[in-house]
Amino acid sequence: MQILFTTFPNPDQITNPLNLKMIPKRLLNPPLPPPSSTTVNPFHVSASASISHTPYSLSDAVSLFHLTIHDPNSPPSEPECNSLIDNLRKARHYDVVVSVYRKMVSARVSPWFTSLCALTESFVSTHYPSFAFGVLGLMIKRGFPIQVYSMNLVLKGFSRSGQCDKAMGLFSQMKKNSDYVVPDIFTYNTLISGLCKAKRLVEARDLFEAMKVGENKPNLVTYGVLIDCLCKNGEVCEGLVLLEEMEREGLKADVFLYSSLISFFCSKGDVERGRELFDDMLRKKVSPNVVTYSCLMHGLSKIGRWREASDMLKDMTARGIRPDVVTYSVLADGLCKNGRAEDAIKVLDLMEQKGEEPSTLTYNVVVNGLCKEDRVEDALRILEMMAKKGKKPDVVTYNTMMKGLCRAGKVDEAMDLWKLLVSDKFHMKPDVFTFNYLIRGLCKEGRLRDALRVHSTMVEMGFPGNIVTYNVLIEGYLSVRKLIKALELWKYAVDSGFSPDSMTYRVFINGLCKMQMLSIAKGLLIKMKDSGIRPTVVDYNALMASLCREDSLEQARSLFQEMRDVNHDIDVVSFNIIIDGTLKAGDIKHAKELLSDMLNMDLIPDAVTFSVLISRFSKLGLLDEAMSLYEKMVSSGHVPGVSVFDSLLKGYGLKGETEKIISLLHQMADKDVVLDSKLTSTILACLCQMSRDLDVEKILPNFSQHSEHTSKGTSIKCHEFFMKLNDVHPELKLFVAQ
Repeated sequence: MQILFTTFPNPDQITNPLNLKMIPKRLLNPPLPPPSSTTVNPFHVSASASISHTPYSLSDAVSLFHLTIHDPNSPPSEPECNSLIDNLRKARHYDVVVSVYRKMVSARVSPWFTSLCALTESFVSTHYPSFAFGVLGLMIKRGFPIQVYSMNLVLKGFSRSGQCDKAMGLFSQMKKNSDYVVPDIFTYNTLISGLCKAKRLVEARDLFEAMKVGENKPNLVTYGVLIDCLCKNGEVCEGLVLLEEMEREGLKADVFLYSSLISFFCSKGDVERGRELFDDMLRKKVSPNVVTYSCLMHGLSKIGRWREASDMLKDMTARGIRPDVVTYSVLADGLCKNGRAEDAIKVLDLMEQKGEEPSTLTYNVVVNGLCKEDRVEDALRILEMMAKKGKKPDVVTYNTMMKGLCRAGKVDEAMDLWKLLVSDKFHMKPDVFTFNYLIRGLCKEGRLRDALRVHSTMVEMGFPGNIVTYNVLIEGYLSVRKLIKALELWKYAVDSGFSPDSMTYRVFINGLCKMQMLSIAKGLLIKMKDSGIRPTVVDYNALMASLCREDSLEQARSLFQEMRDVNHDIDVVSFNIIIDGTLKAGDIKHAKELLSDMLNMDLIPDAVTFSVLISRFSKLGLLDEAMSLYEKMVSSGHVPGVSVFDSLLKGYGLKGETEKIISLLHQMADKDVVLDSKLTSTILACLCQMSRDLDVEKILPNFSQHSEHTSKGTSIKCHEFFMKLNDVHPELKLFVAQ
């Protein structure tokens, strides 16, 4: 009786699919199929042709098979059909294997053992492990032996697809029928690998321990899989302990294991540990490969040590290891991330010199780097270079250009690019990111109407967008105070199946705060929490800042306390806002307590913290404390801004402390502070108060005349201003060295 393709048993319905003890031993090792006929026809020549021959031979054989399989006069023979399946397996044409097998058995041509093995491999490779399991049942029914190789294939299929329970169940059957199918080292390694990928580390360790006391001792692959899994699971120490155990057992780590460890440490930013392992492998005479170097170069580049990454490239070349396109791409990416796009372009030139063709990914890395440096014209030249070399930019390339143009404010050029991408004749179509970048760029430039037109085209082309699209458009409406339109768009997004995310609420809360609709903003924060979305510190900060501006300090304090109560990650900005509001209300004691709390939380005051404190203390007449904070600010490496000097000068001006003012003016000159109109007015007011003999009228016209012929907001450098004053009034002693 023929076993057809449609009769594959379902493994879920088989309680003991491999009841090998019930099969006579003589059937476990049957004689091989009869040799093929010596009669040769064109089909047989094609089917049995070597894979190394012209590829058309196998294709022609398949075509001939389909033409003749149901031909009653000259059907292909059993050896020919089985030979064809075996050759298809060798060529990894797994889908065709299944198709040919189906027709073969429907024509009542008996499959050989090799064909069933090929079918098992094909189902595993095409991610149908349950069907592969069913083929094992066919083997048993046809009297073929179940070899451990076939069992391992099915185990691999279950493990790779995450069906570890089925894999372990099959393994259990193997152990029960160990007289016929004995698990080998590949069986254990396949299971441990599958368990590790499924993050079932405890079971993997148990199996590993069982191997130690059994016949199949752990080998290099076993240790490598477990060590890699432990490291990825955060159990780095355990992984390194296992590495030492492995070496005690006489197993030497190979380049693949070292590369895996180096890759892990570098990906976590621990490049030094990666370098230590690299040096260790060199000491142990383990030659690194291109992957080892690429991992290290990537890690070094990520933390800004691009010079060392470049040295690694020279080192690998000196060792005779040819860098591949990945290596060069990693180096270019590192350079771009460190603001050295110009050097990344040189990497492209180096690749050309070495005969290594840059990939589209390599070009995308350089284009992205140039766009981040606002060198959009240079990025366009890279696109031209790609075209000349026959490399078609992909959607990532064009999205990067779109983002770069919008970032540089060149939205008209971005619109031109978009029109090209949506045209029928262009070789590729945009995706949702393309539209989102353009819509964001247009909204940023205040061109909301154009952004809405782009969105309309997006929907017409079958792109529904995503929640990001609607967040950007909602923000655009709120920026022009069109709350009703923003709410309508929110409703449309929800009706379209999109759920508001944290950014949706953030956009609304920020917009409402800017429109002084604080009650609605607070209500939205409550709705956000009720919807199961945890507000971020940014959301709280926006609302607290608005409440402080509206002199609603108690409500702001309530929000601040709420953040602390629910263990939110309060940041420096949160403290800056509440300290400023507290000092604005004149509550110096509480402000100092807040500053103390901030320091106790290991939050380091930033420039804004110092500026807020200095400004408020100066206005309250606490100049000694303000000056002390100024000195701490400078010693902490922060550069005092214009507002700091303005506050201190006004405070000392009111006190009439001439020496303090002169000292500050000297410091401003040394720091090359750029003056705005407000600070200039403060300086002149202080100078007028300092000396009654000062001919203010003679100075002010010159300054005012200069201001009249410059655009609004144009500033004059502090030392230039002092030079003019010094020329007219040397008695002020404001001399600045030239």
